[in-house]
Amino acid sequence: MISDRARSLRPSATLAIAAKEKALKAQGLDIVGFGAGEPDFDTPNHIKKAAIDAIMDGYTKYTPASGTDELKDAIITKFKEDKDLEYKREEVIVTCGGKHALYNLFQAVFQAGDEVIVPTPYWVSYPAMIELAGAKPVFVETREEEDYRLSAEMVKERLTGRTRGIVLNYPSNPSGAVYYPRELEAIGKLAVEHDLYIISDEIYEKIVYDGYKQTSIASLGQPIKEKTIITHGVSKTYAMTGWRIGFAAGSREVIQAMGSIQSQSTSNPTSISQKAALAALTGPQDFVGFMVGEFEKRRDVFVAGLNSMEGVACFNPKGAFYVFPSFKGLAGRTYKGRKVTDTAQWAEILLEDFHVAVVPGGEFGMEGHLRFSFATSMEIIQKGLERVRRAVKALD
Repeated sequence: MISDRARSLRPSATLAIAAKEKALKAQGLDIVGFGAGEPDFDTPNHIKKAAIDAIMDGYTKYTPASGTDELKDAIITKFKEDKDLEYKREEVIVTCGGKHALYNLFQAVFQAGDEVIVPTPYWVSYPAMIELAGAKPVFVETREEEDYRLSAEMVKERLTGRTRGIVLNYPSNPSGAVYYPRELEAIGKLAVEHDLYIISDEIYEKIVYDGYKQTSIASLGQPIKEKTIITHGVSKTYAMTGWRIGFAAGSREVIQAMGSIQSQSTSNPTSISQKAALAALTGPQDFVGFMVGEFEKRRDVFVAGLNSMEGVACFNPKGAFYVFPSFKGLAGRTYKGRKVTDTAQWAEILLEDFHVAVVPGGEFGMEGHLRFSFATSMEIIQKGLERVRRAVKALD
């Protein structure tokens, strides 16, 4: 018999879309894929070389369950240089990807009866991971008119005696929204006042546009830092999604609890990938600027293209590599005699009839939207936009 926990769990929507896209491509169909949340750039050569060297040097055994000291030291240096944040080795853990860091964290700090505030739109896995810890996600809807940002006032309205944490993701997947120091400080002070954990998912920290520079909420004073656990990784910044290296930094107590969970589940992250991550963090960083510059050009084309379509409105993201346009202006229209009532139908029509793979906004807690990833070539973006334009024009 399958457990209730497993039966209640839905597979990741983004991974499911990617799998369906690959299956259709294997059938010979020309699918334009905007579903995957990974850079299309190759991992830089010096990082790959570090992994190859590790293999040839026989670095293929177990490491400490929470990661090697040399990689932890590189992470500590990264936080110091980028955010002026100071951590010790026992306050850092290396995990099998950024998602793994979050899963371990939720298991370590939440339990049955707890409530966790999650702004919508949210990354698809937050609610499932919170529920797997026995806790309840409490959704707070943000609005495009307010740049999809959660405020301290919005948090305060949803606080109860069971609230134990707040999840922040900035730049955001899926909206690309960002936060600024003043609003982060207000949320941080509220968390300190009510003894709440702040889960600060900063995986897209370096992928930002228009001169924006990300401020970590943990850098806004020692009391806020003590309540904050940062989750991060090398996947997005260095085009290393398949290498599966994430990390987290926070209080010794929380990090040790995460390490205990990890030691009884996955054990250590891959030794070879840890060497590659070390090279990523300590080696040349010029690749990052180049990649982000290309993403910004693609974003501009995508946003302009979508906003030029009747009934479509696209928020201009400040970070990450997604656009999250609203298709609410097309509500009530029909396609081939069938009324299109939600964006899940829209996504189905786009995939089956126009061969464009996207993720429905309902999966991110916000109906009426679709998420497109622009982590793909300009040629594919132009082709996809033309297909979406034809789909919109095909509505009655």
